[in-house]
Amino acid sequence: MKPGLKPGRREQMTVTVTSEMTASFGGKAVHPTLSTVSMIYYMEWVGRKVILPFLEDGEEGVGSGIFVQHRAPAPVGKEVTFTAEASEVKPSKVVCLVRAEHDKSLVGTGTFVQTILPKQRILDRIKQME
Repeated sequence: MKPGLKPGRREQMTVTVTSEMTASFGGKAVHPTLSTVSMIYYMEWVGRKVILPFLEDGEEGVGSGIFVQHRAPAPVGKEVTFTAEASEVKPSKVVCLVRAEHDKSLVGTGTFVQTILPKQRILDRIKQME
């Protein structure tokens, strides 16, 4: 990794909840709110934004752990802001505290761990699984 990434670095993104982001199983809608799966997707994305400027050309970040609590609903149409803040930075590992919130509630909190690896090592590992 390039130098400069330190604990405290933050990134944010805001998304509007759409029907495609709601909880559904087998094509059947459960309720018209942000699903846990969608919340995790955006938590990972904002965490990725923390590391992107610091990756070397031959490196990539791989999600290696996520631990979340889904605390409150975010109905369709609600704007949700996702924040990631680096809490631990090592040459091959970055841990971010992540959160999702809207104007009325804290939607979710958690920890997202990314392992920094050479791209070729990742591709070799994928090839082993074919």
